[in-house]
Amino acid sequence: MTSRKTYRKEQITAQAMIETPVGLVFLAFSANGLKELTFMEEEAHSQSLSMKSTPETQSPPAEVLQKWRDQVAQAVEDYFAGKPGSFEALSLDLQGSPFHLRVWQELRKIPSGETISYQEMARRLGNPKAARAVGQACGANPIPLIVPCHRVIAADGSLGGYSSGLPRKRWLLKHEGINVGDGTGNV
Repeated sequence: MTSRKTYRKEQITAQAMIETPVGLVFLAFSANGLKELTFMEEEAHSQSLSMKSTPETQSPPAEVLQKWRDQVAQAVEDYFAGKPGSFEALSLDLQGSPFHLRVWQELRKIPSGETISYQEMARRLGNPKAARAVGQACGANPIPLIVPCHRVIAADGSLGGYSSGLPRKRWLLKHEGINVGDGTGNV
């Protein structure tokens, strides 16, 4: 019998919604920081834009959660306003397999306005044949945009995939000044 690895899962302690040019963004926080960022379709939500906490699991004080929410909201607002900045100072709670965590750490090194291929990412991780696994890790990324998996494209220049939809990936890349052509590898 093979043993299955399990990874610590911190409970979500607070949730918030913020508006962006590409739609509403759902934020979920654990006691350690931002745990999830999800682009929402407008018809799929009925929540307010205020911070909602879960009292029975609220580990950090409400002021800390509000500070994290404000920091994320400001960083996202700056990104969409085209201001140079970074998501580096944000408190994140990334959880996944060791390979996923390595991919997500490497993704954070890709500067705005640049792309790399899944194959190049695999090479940077020391395993050039792991391009498909890199794609799977990108698809499992719980914090797209802040962990910029949209900056990884196929070796032929096509967009590849994106958990938040290819139109959103195309929009984000164009916003960063990247000519994505028609997304099929043709510029």
